[in-house]
Amino acid sequence: MNKRIDIQELEPKGYRGMLVLESYLQNCGLSKTHLHLIKIRASQINGCAFCINMHTQDALKDGETITRIVLLDAWRETESYTEEERSILAITEEVTLINQHGLSDASYETAKKYFDDHYIAQVIMAVVTINGWNRIAISTQKLPDIISPES
Repeated sequence: MNKRIDIQELEPKGYRGMLVLESYLQNCGLSKTHLHLIKIRASQINGCAFCINMHTQDALKDGETITRIVLLDAWRETESYTEEERSILAITEEVTLINQHGLSDASYETAKKYFDDHYIAQVIMAVVTINGWNRIAISTQKLPDIISPES
């Protein structure tokens, strides 16, 4: 891949705006597990190798299991996720793929069974933010820092 622009270097104010969103997400009350699932799943859908790699490593450091990460792309076909997590994953997919039909009434109503309005708003903000990061990384061809299997 050809070297492309570094948005952080060229547009630091805009990049800092993204970092403010990220800081908000780290401190808003979303569970770390939920945030990791959102970041990894949206990054899988968008095909962002940089973000998949980074957020998978972060999730593992925070105690997520390899099995759940490996199965995340097929979350509907496994019993590895709670009903609350399934609700969050449905929102993640529908907001990430907003051009298909948007956040469905069914997914929204399911979320209301498990979460208050603030938490649902935080989930949506998390999905929006990781989609922004994915688009920055993919557009600038940011490559993942690969750790060798021997590490």
